[in-house]
Amino acid sequence: MTSSIIIRPRVTEKSGILSQGGVYTFEVTRSANKPEIAAAIKALYKVTPIKVTVSNLPPRNVFVRGKRGTQSGMRKAVVTLKKGDKIDFV
Repeated sequence: MTSSIIIRPRVTEKSGILSQGGVYTFEVTRSANKPEIAAAIKALYKVTPIKVTVSNLPPRNVFVRGKRGTQSGMRKAVVTLKKGDKIDFV
């Protein structure tokens, strides 16, 4: 159940910079709340989350290769870990 809450790590330039300070970004399901996300991170990666912030990213209209479309929205969780804890996504 806990592994179905975390969809994937969100790897961007900004999240790469934040990860050096012990802050990691994940895409999570729409129904997930902060305690569930913290429990899932603890179970999957064997680390202790201190703080979890969640934001909803809305769908956006895009224009790619001459065609209009939409980029689906998602729910993003930013997890701060205990000092000394680290996650490797390799």
